[in-house]
Amino acid sequence: MAKTIKAPKTEAKGTLRYSDAELQHFKDIILEKLEKAKQDYDLLISSVNHSGSNDTEDTSPTFKVLEEGASALSKEESGQLAMRQQKFIRSLEAALVRIENKTYGICRETGLLIPKERLMSVPHATLSIEAKNK
Repeated sequence: MAKTIKAPKTEAKGTLRYSDAELQHFKDIILEKLEKAKQDYDLLISSVNHSGSNDTEDTSPTFKVLEEGASALSKEESGQLAMRQQKFIRSLEAALVRIENKTYGICRETGLLIPKERLMSVPHATLSIEAKNK
C-alpha cells in the first residue's frame, strides 16, 4: 500500500504562504522590533550590573536594611525582565529564520496561514488564535 502524504492546509483563497513582498514587510517590522528589544535588554542588564553608574552603590557598606531590600528586589525584577526580554529576542530571531525559509506565518498546529492582523501585533506568533485557544 502506498503511503499518502498530507499536503499543507490552505486558506479559503488557496494560498500556501505569504508572498515575498508580504514576507519582506513582516521582516521590516520584526527587524525594527528586534532593534528596540535589544536596546531594552541592554538597559535592563546595565541596571542589574550597575554598569551605567560610577558611584559606590554596589560596594559601599550601608546599614539601611529597607533600602538594601528594595535594591535587591529591584535587581531581581530587572533580572527577570531581562530574561523575558532575551526570550522575546530569540522568538523574533526565529521568526526571521522562518521568513528566510518562507514558512513564516503558517500555523504550526493547523498548517493554515495566520491572519495578517495577528502577525502585525505579534510578529513572532507561530500559532493562529484558534490553535492557541485549544
